[in-house]
Amino acid sequence: MSIPWGDIATYTTAGIGLVISIAAWRVAARSADEAKRSADSAEDVARIERERWHADQTPVFKAKLERQEGDRARLDFQLVGPLSLQRLDRIEVTIANSDDLQRNAQLAGSRPQEELDAQVWGPYRFGASADGADATGKTVEQFALEVGRGRPFSLERTRPPHWQEGDDRDRRWAAQFEGKPVRLLVHCRKDGVDPWVVPVDVEMPPPPPMAAWG
Repeated sequence: MSIPWGDIATYTTAGIGLVISIAAWRVAARSADEAKRSADSAEDVARIERERWHADQTPVFKAKLERQEGDRARLDFQLVGPLSLQRLDRIEVTIANSDDLQRNAQLAGSRPQEELDAQVWGPYRFGASADGADATGKTVEQFALEVGRGRPFSLERTRPPHWQEGDDRDRRWAAQFEGKPVRLLVHCRKDGVDPWVVPVDVEMPPPPPMAAWG
């Protein structure tokens, strides 16, 4: 059986068209893949640059503790850099555990978690009703600061939790944190920027020298 030349030409043209369509599809798919890889690469570069900028802008704080009369102390808290940061819109300072221990109510014989969380496990807490301190003395009201500026806070000695017993409990409590720093966690926010959480250790000042007897 013979196939008409007209049909052969039609089949040939259709085959060529199919090959061209497949080749064009492959080129388009390759171009789309390359465009996606390029977009992903550009996004990765932009993300890395944002993270680097954010790390470079991490706030730098300087904190100094000065003992005062009785059980009180003054905390001098300053935002010292970086200069390009200019200011922080919201700062929340929280006193963390000076001994770095996590206290869990699930341990046998432990107190309720609410009581453990309310206790400041360290040498000092924010003064009661001062600087907008909360009832636990762990934190104060949020505030703003410009780079190069600071503000003072009133501190007071912590007391052993009410469930500790013994006539020497005050002495044992003070000895537990002797020489330990006041550990701060500073949550920082600047409008339009991801927040920072900056740990700050405030070293205890040396005890005053003993007066020489004549």
